[in-house]
Amino acid sequence: MGLVLAGGISVQFGGALAVTLMPRAGALGVVTLRLAVAALVMLVICRPRLRGHSRTDWGTVIVFGVTMAAMNGLFYQAVARIPLGLAVTLEVLGPLALSVLASRRAVNAVWAGLALCGVFLLGKGGGVGGLDPLGIAFALAAGLAWALYIVFSARTGRRFPQADGLALAMAVAAVLFLPLGIVESGTRLLDPTTLALGAAVAVLSSVLPYTLELLALRRLPASTFAILMSLEPAIAATAGFLILDQALTTVEALAIALVIGASMGAVRTQVGRGKAGVSG
Repeated sequence: MGLVLAGGISVQFGGALAVTLMPRAGALGVVTLRLAVAALVMLVICRPRLRGHSRTDWGTVIVFGVTMAAMNGLFYQAVARIPLGLAVTLEVLGPLALSVLASRRAVNAVWAGLALCGVFLLGKGGGVGGLDPLGIAFALAAGLAWALYIVFSARTGRRFPQADGLALAMAVAAVLFLPLGIVESGTRLLDPTTLALGAAVAVLSSVLPYTLELLALRRLPASTFAILMSLEPAIAATAGFLILDQALTTVEALAIALVIGASMGAVRTQVGRGKAGVSG
């Protein structure tokens, strides 16, 4: 459990650090630095084999890379406009919807309704209503990209050994984002301080959490892992408060709690379905 929580803390505090870097490098520039540094580290560590893969294998890893680039780019555009905790809360609706649709059980209507109540509270409590509509749209689109990321991550994992597919997909994402980062930030990306902070974001948001999650999955059931990952909005809100001074109202905190509860409930429903299938 400690490894998963440490990974979540690393991701969200890395996200908070990324927000502080945006005035220096821009949102697209920060994504470029994160993906480029993370890709280099992963390629050096994994040393993925380039030969012996089919066209379908490469097609899968390329689509995975595209979804990774989209997920990161959209999310960073969101946190450039709205508080980190609320952005992650809206983003997590994507994986939640995927879980609900995949299960196809009536009880999931409860979890969907709980999540919608959370979003409604954000609106009524001044959370969503007072935010940049474009930031909200980016966060929701990032959630959709996250759901696709989960789907293609699983497909890539089945076709490539260990973390080879992830390393290659990250390289694809970095190459795709490089022109965007250069157009927005230009030579600012080469500033030593910016490079150092970008490398820190890459380590905190990509390299370290992936390593911790990989170790955790060797020790924890996947269901427990998924439930702990549902705590991401709360961790993000904490990081936003401590680093970015983004305080939440009581209503906003309750809304985040409802979305977390819906995510945990959806995961437990999936686990129950799996157990029923095994016993039957």
